[in-house]
Amino acid sequence: MKKSVKVALAFVGLLVGAGFASGQEAIQYFLAYGYWGIVGAIVAGIIIVLVGSTLFQLGSYYLANDHSAVFRRVSKPVVSTFLDISTMFTLFAIGFVMVAGAGSNMAQQFGTPTWVGSVVMTLMLLGSGFLNVDKLTNVISAITPLLILSVVGALMVTIVNMPDHIGALNDLAMTNTPASGVFNNWLISALNYSALCIIMAVSMILVIAGSQLNPREAGTGGLVGGMLFSVMLVILVFVIFANMDGVIGADFPLLMVFHNMHPLVGLAVSVVIYLMIYNTAVGMFYAMARRLTASRPELFRPVYFTVVLIGFALSFIGFASLVSWVYPVIGYLGMALIAVMLGSWLKDRGRIREETRRRERLAELAETALEPSEDDLSARERREVESLVTESNVDETELWQSVQEEVAAELDADPVSEFSLDDAPALNPEHENYEGAPDSPEDKPIDWEAYAEMYETGSFPAVKPEAGSSSTSGQ
Repeated sequence: MKKSVKVALAFVGLLVGAGFASGQEAIQYFLAYGYWGIVGAIVAGIIIVLVGSTLFQLGSYYLANDHSAVFRRVSKPVVSTFLDISTMFTLFAIGFVMVAGAGSNMAQQFGTPTWVGSVVMTLMLLGSGFLNVDKLTNVISAITPLLILSVVGALMVTIVNMPDHIGALNDLAMTNTPASGVFNNWLISALNYSALCIIMAVSMILVIAGSQLNPREAGTGGLVGGMLFSVMLVILVFVIFANMDGVIGADFPLLMVFHNMHPLVGLAVSVVIYLMIYNTAVGMFYAMARRLTASRPELFRPVYFTVVLIGFALSFIGFASLVSWVYPVIGYLGMALIAVMLGSWLKDRGRIREETRRRERLAELAETALEPSEDDLSARERREVESLVTESNVDETELWQSVQEEVAAELDADPVSEFSLDDAPALNPEHENYEGAPDSPEDKPIDWEAYAEMYETGSFPAVKPEAGSSSTSGQ
C-alpha cells in the first residue's frame, strides 16, 4: 500500500501544476460556463480516474523506461509515431507554460518583473537534472500534500463565509472567456480538459509506473491518485466560483482567493503554488529528455539542460494567453491518445492480470533467495523462476534482476530483516559498482552461477559467462 500511496501522490503532483494550482484552468475550462462548469469538472474527474489507472498498469506491465516503449507495443508504427510526436510536443509546450506561470506567480504576489520568477524556476529545473527517477518521484510526492492542505483549507473558509447571492456569482462567472477551440460547450470543454491532463502526464506516468514491478499496485496508485485529483478539482472549481467577485481578471485566481483572506496566507500559498509549478515543469522536461536520449542515456543531462533553457526563452509569451490557446490543442491530441491506450488495456487486461501474479510469485522467490535467514533457492525453485521469467512479456534477465532489486530495497528498509544493501552492491542501482544483470548463456534464461555467487558475496563474478565461465542449473 505504501508504494501505491507514493505513486498516487506523484500522479497528483504531475497534474496540479500552474494551470490547476493557479486556478486559471478552472476559470477557462469550467467556470466560464457557470453552474454547468461544476458538472463538467465532475465528468473530467471521472475520466481522469479511469484512464489514469489503466496507464499506470500499462507502464508497469511493460516496465517502461520512456513513453515510446509503450506506444510501440500498443499500436502500429504510424500511430505510435503520431502519439510520440504529440506527447513530445505536449511535454515541451506544458514545460514552458509552467515557466511562464512561475513568472506570473511571483509578479502577482510580489510585484516583481515576470522574468524574475521564470529565472528562479529555470535554475531549480536545471538543478533537478541531477536527480534519478526514484528521487524525482520522492520530490514530487513530498510537495503534493502542501497544495492538498491549502485547497482543503480554502474550502473550509469558503463554506464558513458562503455568499448570499449564488445566482449573481453564476452570472459573473459566465463573463469569463472560455478556452479557445472547445466550441463554447461545457461538455466538450470537460472532455478536452481531461484529455489535456492525461497527455500532459502520460510520459512521466509511464516512466514512474515503469519503475513499479507490480501492475496491480501501480494501477491502485493511479486509481487513488486520480480520485484525489478529481476531488481536488471539484473543490477548486467550487472555491473559485464562491469567491468569483474577488478574483475576476487575475492570472492566478486561487492565489487571489488566499490573498483576500489575509496577505500572509497569500504569501504562504504563493510558495506552495510555486512548488507545484515546479512539480509539473520538472516532470515535463525530465520525461522529454528521457525520451530524446533513450538510445544515448549518457546525453541525458546536456539534452535536459538544453530543453529547459529553450523553454525559458519561450515562456515570455505570457501565462494566461498560453493556457487559452496551447492547452485546447493539446487536449485534442490527448483524446487520440486516450482512445489508443484504453483500447490496448481492454485487449491486454487478461495478460496484465497474469503478469501481476507472475511477478508476485517471483518476488516471493526473490525474498527466499536474498533473506539471510532463508535457505538458498532449491533446484526446483530455480526452475520455477526460469519458467516464470520465460513466460513474461519482459526480458528474462532484466525481469529477475528488477524483481530482486525491488525486494532487496524492501528487505533493506525492514528493521526485522538481516539483509543489507550495503552487502549487495549488485542489487543497488545507487552503488558506484552497480552494473545491472549479468549476461546469461544463450541456452539459459538466467546465469545461476553468477547469482549463486552474488547471494554469497553480494557481487557478481568478475568473469562473464561468455568469457568462459560455465553455468549450472542448481546447487
